[in-house]
Amino acid sequence: MLSELRIKNLALIENLHLQFDQGNNCGLVVMTGETGAGKSIMLRAIHLLSGGRGSSTWIRNGADACQVEALFELNSEHDNLLNKLEDCGFGRDASVVIKRIISDSGRSRQYVNGSLATAKTVAELTSDMLNIASQHDHQQLLQASLHLDFIDTLGDLWSQRHVLSDIFRSWQQKKAELAELRKQEQEKEQRRDFIKFQVDEIRDAAPEPGEDTLLSTEKKRLKNGEVLIKLSQESYRLLNYDLAAGLTQLRQNLGQLSSLDSDITQLAEDISGFTFLAEDYARELRVYKDSLGTDPFRLDQVNERLDLLQQLKRKYGDSLEQILEFAANGEVELRHLDNMDKEIAALQYEVEAIEKKMSALAEKLSQKRIKTGQKMEKAMASELSSLAFAEARFVVKWQVVEHIPENMKISGWDKGEFFFSANPGEEARPLVKVASGGELSRLMLAMKCLLARKDMVETVIFDEVDAGIGGEAAEAVARKIQELAMHHQVFCITHLPQIAARGTLHFQVSKTVNGGRTQTAVVPLSSQLRVEEMVRMLAGDSATEQTRAWAEELLAKGGASA
Repeated sequence: MLSELRIKNLALIENLHLQFDQGNNCGLVVMTGETGAGKSIMLRAIHLLSGGRGSSTWIRNGADACQVEALFELNSEHDNLLNKLEDCGFGRDASVVIKRIISDSGRSRQYVNGSLATAKTVAELTSDMLNIASQHDHQQLLQASLHLDFIDTLGDLWSQRHVLSDIFRSWQQKKAELAELRKQEQEKEQRRDFIKFQVDEIRDAAPEPGEDTLLSTEKKRLKNGEVLIKLSQESYRLLNYDLAAGLTQLRQNLGQLSSLDSDITQLAEDISGFTFLAEDYARELRVYKDSLGTDPFRLDQVNERLDLLQQLKRKYGDSLEQILEFAANGEVELRHLDNMDKEIAALQYEVEAIEKKMSALAEKLSQKRIKTGQKMEKAMASELSSLAFAEARFVVKWQVVEHIPENMKISGWDKGEFFFSANPGEEARPLVKVASGGELSRLMLAMKCLLARKDMVETVIFDEVDAGIGGEAAEAVARKIQELAMHHQVFCITHLPQIAARGTLHFQVSKTVNGGRTQTAVVPLSSQLRVEEMVRMLAGDSATEQTRAWAEELLAKGGASA
């Protein structure tokens, strides 16, 4: 249950610390106040604690951040939630502190037991701690597409629904793959001929990595062939003929010098080595000279080859490596096309197997939903009877859908919708067509009571669920909320004195001006102050002694002493 709540610099709240510990896990906490006093700020704080979106505009003027912090005391039997806390690294203590800070820069941080947590994690944890029922939730009852969600929640069917959803997505994916394969099969021969032509064109050309670079170099050499031959011949003549005789004589002279003077021996050896090196260079230059062909057709052949390689680049890639990779991929696709019949047959078998599994699960889920719907009708009849709907009818109607794979949706085959009749003898019709605001409030309250008994959520928050309700219906709603508070901690923001009178704790929300600034205050009411607040709720400024007596009577009837 929610034991403590601290709020700092949130909207009109400067600093607030509320304690709700009533010595057990149950009780009804009511909050009342004039319209616009700031009761919605309390819900905003709970919204932030639940991982909802926040805004820096919610920060009180002049502050650099707002902060909301709450202490929850968990039921030791709530193993699922305790395990989830432990798995997330937040410990297994039954006391859980959740904190949310929003800075004026818009940055938001969330903590669980002092450790940073993501909004998604906090939302998952708090969904097992508290449940909020607001006027917005009433509208969910008017959306037939959401009615199946209520049924699956009441029947504990969400785990099976999630399994079905996963299988459905897999089925859709495999069906899409099969459809694409069949489409390719229709175009197979045309595609196969086209790819084969491309691969053959590349393989016939037989390009080699780096070949274009070598050919470009050769092309440049061939274009300057005459000049290269002339220069290389002249250089060879100078090195091999004009210098050769001198180099030989040089070696002989140096040999005689070193025999006569040992100090010149090293120099003689170095120069001799140079003369031998010059002779090696002459031989290499001769090889180069002789390699310069005089074939008049070679330049044309090189140009033709380079043109062919350039054509391949324009079609298949910027480099010869990319062209070869294109050909390799084409060969893989050709093998794939050749084996397409086998792939289609295998994928068809897989799709049919998934369909069979999916249909079996959807059929079981449908049967359980129908049974849950029947139980819901009986349970809602009982709940509505206690909410001043003595002869109202609540009906779950199922749209007839043929149970074939083609009609499958991600939630299954089922399309259920809630029908309602408030008066005996009147045919039940869709909620959106018949339910008034007050009736919708009571229907939502009845639904929340059913769901609250079903789950392990300990704290239920009602935000003005009394909209459009008065008279006998108001008294019935008050009794129902008090009944729910016998096994849950219930918070109720209300304008109905019948509900306020039944609270075990009563807080008044008001706006005051202090130091020229408006701020919202939330204070627990003593017995005497509760009477005054009840008088205000009953008659406002027109209160009389009879009003006071009525207020005291409501409090006594609700279990609170005046």
